[in-house]
Amino acid sequence: MNLTIKPLKQKDAGRGLAAVDRAAMDDLDLENGDYILIEGGEGRAIARVWPGYPDDQGQGVIRIDGQLRSEAQVGIDDRVSVEKAEVKPAQSVTVALPQNLRIRGNIGPYVRDKLSGQAITQGQTIPFSLGFGPFSGSSGQRIPLRIAETNPDGTVIVAENTDIEISEKPAEEIVSDAQSGDGGGTTPSVTYEDIGGLDRELEQVREMIELPMRHPELFQQLGIEPPKGVLLHGPPGTGKTLIAKAVANEIDAHFETISGPEIMSKYYGESEEQLREMFDEAEENEPAIVFIDEIDSIAPKRDETSGDVERRVVAQLLSLMDGLEERGQVTVIAATNRVDAIDPALRRGGRFDREIEIGVPDKEGRKEILQVHTRGMPLADGIDLDTYAENTHGFVGSDIESLAKESAMNALRRIRPELDLDEEEIDAEVLESMQVTRDDIKSALKGIEPSALREVFVEVPDVTWESVGGLEDTKERLRETVQWPLDYPEVFEAMDMNAAKGVMMYGPPGTGKTLLAKAIANEAQSNFISIKGPELLNKFVGESEKGVREVFSKARENAPTVIFFDEIDAIAGERGRNMGDSGVGERVVSQLLTELDGLEELEDVVVIATSNRPDLIDSALLRPGRLDRHVHVPVPDEDAREAIFDVHTRDKPLADDVDLDDLARRTEGYVGADIEAVTREAAMAATREFIQTVDPEDLDGSVGNVRIEDEHFDQALDDVTPSVTAETKERYDEIEDRFDSGEPATEEREVGRTFQ
Repeated sequence: MNLTIKPLKQKDAGRGLAAVDRAAMDDLDLENGDYILIEGGEGRAIARVWPGYPDDQGQGVIRIDGQLRSEAQVGIDDRVSVEKAEVKPAQSVTVALPQNLRIRGNIGPYVRDKLSGQAITQGQTIPFSLGFGPFSGSSGQRIPLRIAETNPDGTVIVAENTDIEISEKPAEEIVSDAQSGDGGGTTPSVTYEDIGGLDRELEQVREMIELPMRHPELFQQLGIEPPKGVLLHGPPGTGKTLIAKAVANEIDAHFETISGPEIMSKYYGESEEQLREMFDEAEENEPAIVFIDEIDSIAPKRDETSGDVERRVVAQLLSLMDGLEERGQVTVIAATNRVDAIDPALRRGGRFDREIEIGVPDKEGRKEILQVHTRGMPLADGIDLDTYAENTHGFVGSDIESLAKESAMNALRRIRPELDLDEEEIDAEVLESMQVTRDDIKSALKGIEPSALREVFVEVPDVTWESVGGLEDTKERLRETVQWPLDYPEVFEAMDMNAAKGVMMYGPPGTGKTLLAKAIANEAQSNFISIKGPELLNKFVGESEKGVREVFSKARENAPTVIFFDEIDAIAGERGRNMGDSGVGERVVSQLLTELDGLEELEDVVVIATSNRPDLIDSALLRPGRLDRHVHVPVPDEDAREAIFDVHTRDKPLADDVDLDDLARRTEGYVGADIEAVTREAAMAATREFIQTVDPEDLDGSVGNVRIEDEHFDQALDDVTPSVTAETKERYDEIEDRFDSGEPATEEREVGRTFQ
């Protein structure tokens, strides 16, 4: 049967599997775990059958990883012949380890367990995971295990009773012998299965590069020139260079790399000559890929650079990419994280035909990347990668790789006391016992900052709706405004309705505005950028507005995102009122207005602002289309106060005589912060009394008997007075009435009447 090759999912790579759809399995009379022979143009590979993915049902595809594609000498979308194979179990297998890997003891059983059920051939190199340290990485770059000899000959299966022997010759010498004889397949350095979370971007790159190189006749038939250049741009660490390596490896093209600064020379004309030599070399070995990393360093905007060398290099690059001479089958891939710094002449058709943004991965992308980097890692039972994918907001691929490496290093530190570092060889039993636990990953997470949000990121607080007492109406309005558009986008699309751009929460100090913002960011499972009002202000002209632009730019790149402006009245005051600040406040307000409702749409970005002085905020910010939802966070009523008491006393040892209903009745005018202070003072009074009456020697034995009693709350209520008076509450109620009626709350007469 002929089937079409497709890439395997990241989590299944490296196990010698072939995912075949059910219909093809039935036609070939295959069961799960059977073996098949895959024959391409010049090569052949044997794989174990696995049920295909639901999406492939009836499509006639077979999914294999880069290792098997290399052995069969086929590429993605090639047609291959597949038939059932009878493969004998191996009686014995001799494997060779790399020269720098020294292990004491018998690792045969460990190798057998890892290779169990896998089809192997003499001379084959298998990427293999064997613990950590200098000989093993967590990012798929595992040790190359060489199959030196098999009994019987040919392709065999590693079974439970197969005898595994370790060759005295290192793998490097076996490779040399194999290459001088028949030889076996070599392990590809980077394959498509090593790239996670970039399926759409990878498909675009393949369409631009792989298709023209493998099937130029398609473009000839259409009468068009195939694309000649691809510009990959995006934040650092998202996988731009990795994509270029994988594409070059998969299509078996000649690969020339230009690292920006290395071609720069102090001698006149030498930089341009090095560029020409690179392109000449590529043309001689076409089809070829020329990869220019960090292109902004050698091709900046010519009218903004002061150096003559950069101008000449840009001109040379322009003529090489689209000059009088034909380039042949040479494709240029460039990568940069500063796409706006590149000379605009390079960014037109005929040079870089396609610009592909390699963005920050979402939750599903992060899970795929985690699967890639933990593929060969001995994870302890109970580790759920979905949990870590949810909790790594703003992490790019390189951050997740660092997380995996640091987790492995934590596991290594744990068993380091058992290692005798003076010995040249490591005990095989110690290696087999190594595992990465939840604590290892948790500890690693603390030390890694997400690259994509490094300048503006704050950890999403672990605050849920249960942590917020009362305020049910307020919570419901926030859910509708922020959470629903992110959770149910298809409903909003069906209703032809745009989500609200922003929410303005106002109310007396201490009512829980900031707490609500933390809870909604956590519940919405989105990235969270917190801005404390005055921190954006800068003494240099233009820097404050630049800060606002960068915040919104980061939010767009990492959507879905909640931007939280605490005390927004500090940076968005009424324009025309303050004349002594060089106009910086007015410029910041103008920048905020254009970011919230300008020409550039905010996709999956919600702004939440809080203030206890809504009268000071510029009225243009509060109109529909900007901060159009005005949510009053009121002074809590009796039921809400009881709920707040319940939150703050949930884990405290209360005596039986404490009545939360009674406390709620006695705290008229108290806001959430006041109630927190009351419970803290009551707990402190109980602690003080306990410490003064108990002998220090009996402290440990009797600490479980301490209780917070009603009298302690009486003392606390005497010390903590309500922070909101009836007059203040009335003022905020008036503001709410004016917002509801549509009357502007920022007129001078209203300010004077309400707050002076």
